[in-house]
Amino acid sequence: MSHEQQESAFAIQTRALLAEHGDVFLQIAKSSIENGFQDQKPLNLALETLPPEMTEQGACFVTLHKDGKLRGCIGSPEARLPLAKDVAENAYRSAFRDPRFGPVKEEETDRMDIHLSVLSPAEPFSFTDEEDLITKLRVNTDGLIIEDKGRRALFLPSVWQQLPDPKQFVAHLKAKAGLGADHWSDTFKGWRFIAAETGADWNDIETSPPH
Repeated sequence: MSHEQQESAFAIQTRALLAEHGDVFLQIAKSSIENGFQDQKPLNLALETLPPEMTEQGACFVTLHKDGKLRGCIGSPEARLPLAKDVAENAYRSAFRDPRFGPVKEEETDRMDIHLSVLSPAEPFSFTDEEDLITKLRVNTDGLIIEDKGRRALFLPSVWQQLPDPKQFVAHLKAKAGLGADHWSDTFKGWRFIAAETGADWNDIETSPPH
């Protein structure tokens, strides 16, 4: 199967998964943050109570916004846990462990929303130079991971909403990695991926996931 066919299959399968179970994934994320307020740890899920398709290994990022501004975003670039558990752990970490922000407080939640991105496996991105990389990027589709000089950073596809220009997208990602905007070298590496997404306002998410 070609990369394009694998990507298409992932998109179809994952969008279907979120269409059927997205509400429950968001319940898990919200409940894990609420568990953090009470017990200072992620929600402990009973995975055997969940549909099997929710417990297959998967990689996700959980993004929190407050009043429309980023309040936390942490995730897994690669599948390492059952997806439902990954959601619970990354929701907790986004709320309480993102080093860019202080821990979320309960009184903030009425002004927050939760967004979940499920990532496809990242594929090595072939390019000859920075101009070639920028030209090959698919706006509003590609997530991008870059690595060079021991520095690494990731942008989700949703970042295109804030940075629709590919040149700026790459420049800001390099800055996130701690590299200069004009940095380039022969060892510069990249991987790209796609993501299926769902999200809702905090108060619109029920709080009774299986656990």
